[in-house]
Amino acid sequence: MAQAPVLRVPATDLLDRETLAELRQRSSLMGLALIFHAWIIIVSAMALFFFFPNPVTFILAVMLIGARQLGLAILMHDAAHNALMPNNKLNDIVSDMFCAFPLLARTVPYRRYHLQHHMRTQQEDDPDLILSAPFPITRKSFIRKMIRDLTGQTAYQQRKAQFKNALDSKGLPLKARGMFFWSRLGPAIIANLVIFGLCAALFHWSFYLMFWLLPFFTYHMAITRIRNIAEHAVVPDNDDPFRNARTTKAGWLARLFLAPYWVNYHVEHHLLMYIPCWQLPATQKALKARGLAERMELAPSYLSVLRKACARHNDEDKPGNLAHNARRRVDGNFTEGFTSKAS
Repeated sequence: MAQAPVLRVPATDLLDRETLAELRQRSSLMGLALIFHAWIIIVSAMALFFFFPNPVTFILAVMLIGARQLGLAILMHDAAHNALMPNNKLNDIVSDMFCAFPLLARTVPYRRYHLQHHMRTQQEDDPDLILSAPFPITRKSFIRKMIRDLTGQTAYQQRKAQFKNALDSKGLPLKARGMFFWSRLGPAIIANLVIFGLCAALFHWSFYLMFWLLPFFTYHMAITRIRNIAEHAVVPDNDDPFRNARTTKAGWLARLFLAPYWVNYHVEHHLLMYIPCWQLPATQKALKARGLAERMELAPSYLSVLRKACARHNDEDKPGNLAHNARRRVDGNFTEGFTSKAS
C-alpha cells in the first residue's frame, strides 16, 4: 500500500521559534485598519463616479470595488485562520460583520471547509482540487469562462444554489423552515440592506446596484477565478508542500485590481497558515534567508501563470465530470456550501 505523502512541514523545520513568534503576532489595529482600508476604497470609488460621472470612472469604480470585495473575502480568509484579530471571538464577529456577511458568506462554516483544503492540498480528497485539476485548458475555454464571469452567469448560478440550499428544509414546519433560512442568510440580508441604505444616504439608491451588486456579480468573479488559477493550477508537484501551491509576483497595479492584501504569497501561506496576511512578505524574506526560496514554486506574474494554465491546444477541456464540475465552482470558496466555486 502506497504511503500517503507528507503534506505539511513542521514550522520549526522552516524557521526558528523566535522568528515564528514574531511573524505569528496578530494585531487588532492592523486587522481593523485593513478592513477600513477596503471599505474606504469602496466608498471612494463610488464617490469618484458620483462627482465625475463618465464611462471611464464607471468602469474604474466597478474594478476597484470588485477587487476590494475580493479583499474583504481575503480578510475573512485570514479570520478563518484566526489571524485577523488576537481575540478569537472578536476575530469571528468582526470578520462576519464587515467581511463575510456583506459577501453573503459566514466565517465559521467557511473555516470548517477551508481547513480541509490545507490539510490535504492537491490530494484526491482536497475539496478544492476540483478548481485546479482541469488545467491546463485551451485559451478558448478560458475566454468562455471569463465571459461567464464578466456577464454575471457564474455569480447567478452561485446565488441560485445558495438560496436553494437555504430553502432546502423540507419536512420542517413553516416556522422552522423560516428560522433555518434566516440562520443561513438573515445576517447577510441585513448587511446588504445596510449597504443599500448607506448608498442611498451618501449617493443614490442605484449605487447599490451599480457599485455593489454589479462588481460582485462580474469583476469580482473574474479576478477570483484568476486568483484560484494562480494559486494551485498547473503546479509542478502535488505532493511537495513547497511546490503544490504558487506565489506570484504582483506589482502595484496587480495589487490594486487583482491581488489585494498579499493574497499572492500563497506558498508562504500554505507553509505557515496561521500567519496574518500582512506578515507574508516578511515570511517570504525569512524563508529566503534560510535558503528555502529555491524550493518554492514562484511565478513572475499572473500573466505568466495564465499562459501555462491555457497551454492546451485542442479545443476541449479534459474529459469527464471533473471539468464540468469545475466550471460550476468558480468563486474561491470564500462562501460556504453554495458552490458553483473560483480559492
